[in-house]
Amino acid sequence: MVGEKTFRWRPLLVTWALFSSVRTFEPCTELLPLDLLARVLPGDLHSPRVQVLRSHGLKGIRFSNASAASFPASQIFPYCDGFPPEFSLVATVLVQRAAGDQYIFSLVDEGAGTLLVGLRLSGTRLHFLFTPRSGRVCLAFDEVALHDGRWHTLVLAVTGIHASLTVDCGAALDLSQSQSFPSSLSTRGSRFYVGCRRKGGGLFSGLLRQLVLLPGSDAARRLCPRSDPNVAELLVPRVLQTRDPARPQDQCGDVSRSRPPCSPEQKHQLWFDTRSLFACDGVTWRSLLTRVPRLDYVLDYQDLVTSSETFDVEVFSVPSEGIFMAAANRLAPARCGTGDVRCAPTLLFPGRDSRAGSGVYRWTRGSFQLHQNISTQEARAWKHFSIDSQSFLVVANSGELRPELSLIYRWSRRRRRFQRYQKLETFVALDWEFFTIQNQSFLVVANHRRGLDHNIQSVIYRWNRNTQLFEVNQTLSTSGAYDWEFFSVAGFHFLVVANTFDGLKTTVNSRVFLWREGRFQPFQDIPTSGAVDWESFWVDGRFFLVVANSQRVTGRGPSLYSINSTVYELHPLTHTFVRFQEILTHSAVDWEFFAAGDDRFLVVANSHDGSSYSLNSVLYRWQGAEGFVPVHRLPTLGCRDWEHFSTSEGSFLVYGSATSRLSKVFKLRMR
Repeated sequence: MVGEKTFRWRPLLVTWALFSSVRTFEPCTELLPLDLLARVLPGDLHSPRVQVLRSHGLKGIRFSNASAASFPASQIFPYCDGFPPEFSLVATVLVQRAAGDQYIFSLVDEGAGTLLVGLRLSGTRLHFLFTPRSGRVCLAFDEVALHDGRWHTLVLAVTGIHASLTVDCGAALDLSQSQSFPSSLSTRGSRFYVGCRRKGGGLFSGLLRQLVLLPGSDAARRLCPRSDPNVAELLVPRVLQTRDPARPQDQCGDVSRSRPPCSPEQKHQLWFDTRSLFACDGVTWRSLLTRVPRLDYVLDYQDLVTSSETFDVEVFSVPSEGIFMAAANRLAPARCGTGDVRCAPTLLFPGRDSRAGSGVYRWTRGSFQLHQNISTQEARAWKHFSIDSQSFLVVANSGELRPELSLIYRWSRRRRRFQRYQKLETFVALDWEFFTIQNQSFLVVANHRRGLDHNIQSVIYRWNRNTQLFEVNQTLSTSGAYDWEFFSVAGFHFLVVANTFDGLKTTVNSRVFLWREGRFQPFQDIPTSGAVDWESFWVDGRFFLVVANSQRVTGRGPSLYSINSTVYELHPLTHTFVRFQEILTHSAVDWEFFAAGDDRFLVVANSHDGSSYSLNSVLYRWQGAEGFVPVHRLPTLGCRDWEHFSTSEGSFLVYGSATSRLSKVFKLRMR
């Protein structure tokens, strides 16, 4: 088109919205939604100029005569001539197939015949057009998937040089152009056309159910989220609001006692029965009106006898095999007689010394059953990870043998077992963390001490795709490192270390590192007291870190175990972690964050209060401005680590005991 400046964006979803930037402007309206479609509907809907058709249970309009679908702009702008500089346009449309230029709406200067504003569908492209003094501008959204014979609701929002497109309440697609939408676009002598460019031109062949102009506001915030985003309603003409009983081929089925089939062909269709509204996901019908379950109470579900005390549990899945749990077990004393109940774990390995190592358990028929035993040396942690469809386990061995080695194991599909794969030198290793950055895979180890020296280097290893091995990539100075946590925020990558002890005291700084220029560099120091664990998580669009502070040792006086652990929030303005909440804990050694229904929880591993290892570990629920509030207290003995997991039987928590050979699985009862 001559004189058009074209800007293209390739969207992935199907609902459109257009914003306008905030300006000082005297609006032509009182910011009320303007129903453009209702203004062009004739009093007699049986007129040959319009067709009222129903598809997928909803009514829509098809215009057969362009002259019947227009009105003067002065009808909606009676007190001024300016088109709103900031606005949203909401349209619900159904298009059967791609065609040539079709206008969903247009605003035309009748005297000059100039298109002032328009929304045009051209094949698989959606164009928003406007004409400032410098010449026509066309914003092109390519490959918009509207031509599937289904209803779609588009929200187009415009503000200054910015425009955004939201389809069916999907993610907003933002676009900026060099030419701002005019702050004073005169509508004097102009006319709105619905479903066409002008008389006889660009007739829209699909169905229109909704066409609303909303000045000065982003309509997507009013409409979304919705359970039926493809037909989200802001202002639908009254004559189209009644939903007729749908035919079998319609997307919205009728009230029926027998459930219709649900297959990929019926995906996104709706079906009513006398109790609920269901949506087809391509496999089964899912209720849209079912109340979201909430955590009611926690049930003691399984006693898990391990070969020795457990310092860590790692729950993971192996494709085509199921759910597993690796327990990091400490070496047990010499084998006892079979009559000694205290040595019951040795009965799991008849004829074998209990020093055999750590167990890998498989979830079988609703409980964990021993699947494999792996030889370890005072194992402190396991980490599962996958590279190129291969499953691995790495163990942190803390036994001070010469040389000190931690091992990586790889899952053998043929043997259905983990087998030794690579050895890495470590120094009283207490934790491993796996992460990926820009398609590169890394492992970082928490080296706790070397002899009596706690101020040593922890090591980052990078996966070499040629040798298929991990190689040293970088070293980081740590002080009695106990745990690593990797996280990403807004495209930036971080590592935070839990520094526990510097050789004299436990009140030392733990450090956050930022990935910059191909390596991790110091970003922020956070005061901690015997830090043993970090947990990162998102809640309500906010990012948090919580530290498990285990004890306060200063060199003088007794050790303190009942101290505060701290939740930190990433501040959006300072871009640093700031204190959010203090929680009293008792030698806290682990935090686990998880979701149950719509609620978010933290559970702490309280291990010791100075006199006893038999303590309640506490479950906290997120309650907005109140922060995390205690809701359940779970009896534990020497609790060392928590893991949350879900199966077809429900949601569970498992903890490992560092003072007993009995670990436990709890089941979350929902109501």
